[in-house]
Amino acid sequence: MSTLDSIYSNQPEGIYDSPTHADGPKGKLPLTDKILRESPSGDMFGMTLNAGMGWEPSELANDGVMMISTLAGIRSEDGTPKALALHTGGYELGVQLEAAAKVFKENQKLPYATFVSDPCDGRTQGTIGMFDSLPYRNDAAMVFRRLIRSLPTRKGVLGVASCDKGLPATMMALASQHDLPTVLCPGGSTLMPKDGEDAGTIQTIGARYAYDEITLEQAACRGCHACASAGGGCQFLGTAGTSQVVAEGLGFAITHSALAPSGTKIWEDIAAGSARALLTLMEKGITTKDIITWEAVENAMIVHAAFGGSTNLLLHLPAIAFEAGVKRPTVDDWSRINRAVPRIVSVMPIGPVHYPTSMAFMAGGVPEVMLKLRDLGLLHEDVMTVTGQTLGENLDWWENSERRAQCRKHLEETTGVSPDEIIMTPEAAKGRGMTSTVTFPKGNIAPEGSVVKSTAIDPRAIDDDGVYRHTAKAKVYRSEKAAIKAIKEHEVQPGDIMVVLGVGPMGTGMEETYQLTSALKKVPNGHLIALITDARFSGVSTGACFGHVGPEALAGGPIGKLRDGDVVEIIVDTNKLEGSINFIGTDEKNPLPYDEAAKILDERELLEGVGPDEDLPDDTRIWAALQDVSGGTWQGCVYDADKIVEAINAGKKALTDK
Repeated sequence: MSTLDSIYSNQPEGIYDSPTHADGPKGKLPLTDKILRESPSGDMFGMTLNAGMGWEPSELANDGVMMISTLAGIRSEDGTPKALALHTGGYELGVQLEAAAKVFKENQKLPYATFVSDPCDGRTQGTIGMFDSLPYRNDAAMVFRRLIRSLPTRKGVLGVASCDKGLPATMMALASQHDLPTVLCPGGSTLMPKDGEDAGTIQTIGARYAYDEITLEQAACRGCHACASAGGGCQFLGTAGTSQVVAEGLGFAITHSALAPSGTKIWEDIAAGSARALLTLMEKGITTKDIITWEAVENAMIVHAAFGGSTNLLLHLPAIAFEAGVKRPTVDDWSRINRAVPRIVSVMPIGPVHYPTSMAFMAGGVPEVMLKLRDLGLLHEDVMTVTGQTLGENLDWWENSERRAQCRKHLEETTGVSPDEIIMTPEAAKGRGMTSTVTFPKGNIAPEGSVVKSTAIDPRAIDDDGVYRHTAKAKVYRSEKAAIKAIKEHEVQPGDIMVVLGVGPMGTGMEETYQLTSALKKVPNGHLIALITDARFSGVSTGACFGHVGPEALAGGPIGKLRDGDVVEIIVDTNKLEGSINFIGTDEKNPLPYDEAAKILDERELLEGVGPDEDLPDDTRIWAALQDVSGGTWQGCVYDADKIVEAINAGKKALTDK
């Protein structure tokens, strides 16, 4: 039997009776003399295509609404998979899209749906797939924008997404639609298993097994049970959950929509409510530029701080602001806000009690947190939101709403947990020892800045005065692969400072190094080990881990000139949210002043063997070069068209002048 005989085996009966013609759709297009004479041919051909897809022809002149989404996989009506998505975050979104489309149709609108699925950072941890993660965000936002523009008759856009890169990409695309009404519908959170571990903890089973912390049987069973629903972002407040929270804090998502438990009635209803909100904006003439302002960005940063969110939003929120055409937050803005805003939410991964994000939603979610922040006078209440009302009006409604009362009551009745144990008053949070989340240390290793989730440094490593101090000789690694190997082989010991360099945008696409941070969290005495890197961390990362070091090694940053045995000093005041990371010479007993040590680094060459990973895709190399010209990590890794064109023209001229 030939190969083609095998390929075409077991053919169904009647396949050769396939028709080449069929009756066209019945009815007629709602054309007018004006349309025929004045409209572009594409408008009329679009009607023809829509009729061919089966839409009622008489409705084809209705206003079009575009839905963009990260939907993925093939889901049967009963929920079972016919083909898998890359993660749960995209798998169930079709249910929300159907709910939204139904609202649009009932209101005489013509809904369109287009999709750009997204990768899973958990699935690609420790693999070269991670080299595509952050660059994907820019690519997806670009494709979404192209798809939106490909429906010239659009009157509004609804975005539906859940997870780490797809949700920021969706927000970037929506934010760029300055003169259109747009709404973001969050895709919710995965349910926790009744008996099992969350999706963040599960990613540590390899390291725990290597240290004999769990058995093979335990690893296999716990790994199977972690995702208790087929949809939603991970159960902890990682980048997915934080992006949802920030979207609502920005006024870009309707009140009480972030972190809803996926697959539930309230989650599905949020999509219908988001569609109704978009219709309201269309009716009132409220557009994206009316919603995303600098004050709205500040509100989002304030909510981020109150929740204790993922540091990856330091990359994403500036990118959203850039697309909206407003000022991008700087490291100083982040630092200022984190000093002023108390953390009041007890949630995974930093607690103090590790409640899943679905419980934070039922406790009142973002608007409940905002009520507490309003009492402190921290919010800009006069900003417009996608509800068509101001933030202050939304919070007035929430405070006395049945939704608030019923959700909080249901949480307490079904779990025995008081909502006020999850979302606390500032006084109660302070009494529980909760501190603001993020510190931005600078120094001669990180002149542009770095970031550490200081509230998540193990208390055992912090002195009585609230200051984390760690001085030690560095162990320098040129790749994440080498670093995780060193951890698993016990090469890294308590008291060490690990430096992983050359893994920023130009080295690996700024890979997420959760397998390192999670391993240090779970291995014995890992709290006594510090990590410094120009890569980034997962939102579930905790510990004395300093990322986003800028400039990155391959952009000439001092971190790329560190050597094994160099003495590094780390100081982080977890109360004042101040810190520094500095090279202080090669002799612990005779430390150099910071400026003298900086001169030594400046005179050194880049560490031998540091360069782009040999497996770095060309696509990511191009992304890295473009974002570097546009300002790099601390400007959000965006594409600034003016700067890129200027750099290309200057390069062309330089080549011509040679």
